[in-house]
Amino acid sequence: METYKDKIDIKRLPEHIAVIMDGNGRWAKEQGKIRIFGHQNGVGAVRAVSEACAELGVKYLTLYAFSTENWNRSQVEVDALMRLLSKTMSDELKTLNDNDIRLNAIGDLQRLPKYNYDALMKTIEATKDNKRMTLTLCLSYSGRWEITNAVKQIAEKIKSGELSVEQINEDCVSKYLNTSGMPDPELLIRTSGEERISNFLLWQLAYSEFYFTDKFWPDFGKDDLYKAIVDYQNRERRFGKTSEQLSDKK
Repeated sequence: METYKDKIDIKRLPEHIAVIMDGNGRWAKEQGKIRIFGHQNGVGAVRAVSEACAELGVKYLTLYAFSTENWNRSQVEVDALMRLLSKTMSDELKTLNDNDIRLNAIGDLQRLPKYNYDALMKTIEATKDNKRMTLTLCLSYSGRWEITNAVKQIAEKIKSGELSVEQINEDCVSKYLNTSGMPDPELLIRTSGEERISNFLLWQLAYSEFYFTDKFWPDFGKDDLYKAIVDYQNRERRFGKTSEQLSDKK
């Protein structure tokens, strides 16, 4: 029987996949457990999806791990998430290196507790020479924060005379975003049945294909990723053009 993995056209893989990992808390509630239990089990899904992307040949995987809005959660949950993040950095270093995956992180990282920040930087340094895939964790991140930060940097450059208003275009703005040097995601996946982007990569998702699944993140595995990629490959990406224009180009 043909599997979803068998259906994937390796020559038409998305270069960059972004994921909103949603539903950990609801998954835990269904198990009669506290929310952190869901986050702990979500780590397994991160490992599975990261390995699957690297094996297929996806070059960039970006995960929405902790938003700026998540700081508003209960202190107990925030503290537990920070401890889990630090533990995961240590536990998953071998997996990252074994799969030749480079770890990256974007967001307002200075807001992280020092022990978290240090653990993150240690893992980033230890994987910096890996080349198969770049795994980016969005931590203390939001799209509006990122764009506001970029605007501030551009304003400073204009103020200092290093940049003129006439030089500002889309490429210029992209240069000052946290994702500078990375291609925009072709595919966004969101789990748990929610259908919104929740302040995630607002600039970069302009032409991304969105894939929504009812599965909670801890239950999302390799086969679910393959299914999402097959769905993506069955779509026609027009970028504002008509189907006829794309056909003529062929």
